[in-house]
Amino acid sequence: MSSAAKQSGKSGKPIQRLLRTVFGVARLRMGQQEVIDSVLSGRDTLAIMPTGSGKSLCYQLPAALFAGATLVVSPLISLMQDQLEKLHELGITAVQLNSSLSRAEEEEAVARISQGGRLIIFCTPERLASAAFLSLLASAPPSLVVIDEAHCISHWGHDFRPAYLEIAAALRALGRPPVLALTATATEEVIADIATQLEARKLQVINTGIYRANLRYRVIQVTNAGEKQDTVLRLLRETSGVGIVYAATVKAVEDLAARLAELGESVTCYHGKLAARERKHKQELFMNGERRIMVATNAFGMGIDKPDTRFVIHLQVPANLEAYYQESGRAGRDGLPADCTLLYFQQDKRVQQFFLAKHYPTADDLAAIVVAAQGLPAKFAFAALASSLPEFSEGHLKVGVKLLKDGKLLRQNRRLGYSLKAPLASSPSYVQLAQIYVDKQERDKQALEQMVAYAQSGLCRWKLLLDYFGDAGDFERCCTCDNCQSPPALAAPISLDELPPASAQAQTPAPASRIAVGSRVRVPRFQIGTVLSVAGEQVTIAFPEDTTRTFMAEFVVPA
Repeated sequence: MSSAAKQSGKSGKPIQRLLRTVFGVARLRMGQQEVIDSVLSGRDTLAIMPTGSGKSLCYQLPAALFAGATLVVSPLISLMQDQLEKLHELGITAVQLNSSLSRAEEEEAVARISQGGRLIIFCTPERLASAAFLSLLASAPPSLVVIDEAHCISHWGHDFRPAYLEIAAALRALGRPPVLALTATATEEVIADIATQLEARKLQVINTGIYRANLRYRVIQVTNAGEKQDTVLRLLRETSGVGIVYAATVKAVEDLAARLAELGESVTCYHGKLAARERKHKQELFMNGERRIMVATNAFGMGIDKPDTRFVIHLQVPANLEAYYQESGRAGRDGLPADCTLLYFQQDKRVQQFFLAKHYPTADDLAAIVVAAQGLPAKFAFAALASSLPEFSEGHLKVGVKLLKDGKLLRQNRRLGYSLKAPLASSPSYVQLAQIYVDKQERDKQALEQMVAYAQSGLCRWKLLLDYFGDAGDFERCCTCDNCQSPPALAAPISLDELPPASAQAQTPAPASRIAVGSRVRVPRFQIGTVLSVAGEQVTIAFPEDTTRTFMAEFVVPA
């Protein structure tokens, strides 16, 4: 019986005592008890819990009960540092291993890990894939491995990262300890893919739902870039408290931050092209309350825990609804009301289309990897393969290697080395393997269309999000979003003198079910427009000069 399983048989008294005396918590929140029970019983567990719901406690409390180490794999160094400081304040032993450490700091962390015993170890997925790190852990394998931001594992997740593809092999090298995967969002496809990638055949999925009643969603339609900046300025001056403005590009971040600074706003900015030291400094300015506004790309994201964030504004549409929920969900983590606003300018869709044009491995790329492997020793390291293919980026090569492993054309041993396998009669072709990412790009395009449909819809914003994640149940409306507060059909009442000419009045409005997307239609007080989407009885129409509005079908007639 594993140490985890033994723990599950213990009385709940130690847990209650730990909650009060160590973590300062009176009682567990919804879902936490179920996740902790699953972890202590030794089951592989996927916890899907909204931002601010206490996912960290779900591994911190078991870690305080296990005799061995708890290994936490996290994608961001800043997130590790934040968690590490909080654990030290609680008197819990924790170390981190990542590229931010000095040589002396790394040697100190390695020495502590070598001692074994109860502690929490934070590392990046890249470090976990290191043979030297696995050798360090081999003498005392961890009691639990935690995968934070687990949606990064999935091909279909909104923040897929190739480094996560090595986790399953690392788990095998460690004797396959129990796994706890954590994320705020996951569709059914992502859940299934996480289970596959982690080789967790009996994954216990605990989903507490994504709804957070304190978040008030709204979309503001704008017709040009100038109007967008003016709207941001107005919102920032109308809204009290601290908040984040997300922009899709570095240029947009820097331009807006510069303008806000010129106007005397308390602002800083953050993006991936800043030096690591500068990023850390700017993050601290915001987190410590020295700056009210953070303007950032999505590089400022995972693990950011500033509970008093009162607003999140998106300058452009994100790539999909998962990313939008994750980013907007950084508001209101203290449970108090917070505003989540998306500024929608139709042309901004092109920015995300540009980002989606990624180059994934083709059939020719996979063949090139196999040819390069044939020129290496029977057992070879990833670094040797990378040296043979200098034209491949590390991420591109990792994805290609993973596809070849899935296709049974490459074998990975416990030391994380590789060897070629003779193709079986049933082995998929390179074309079949590469098709996985052709499908992914198509799904990414569909996800962007769903994001745009959300921006254009006249339905309850929370209902749309819950439907997307399959979490709606009998939920009807939140009563706090823009569409609930001011339904599109009621927002622009039509007076008698605004009715169209008699010839137009004679036309019978078409039922929503018979209004085709792409058709030309007319609405009183507006010019002829093109139907963008139909949701229930609500029709979204694009008019000249990039104006987009949503109407009840009864006001829409064929042009």
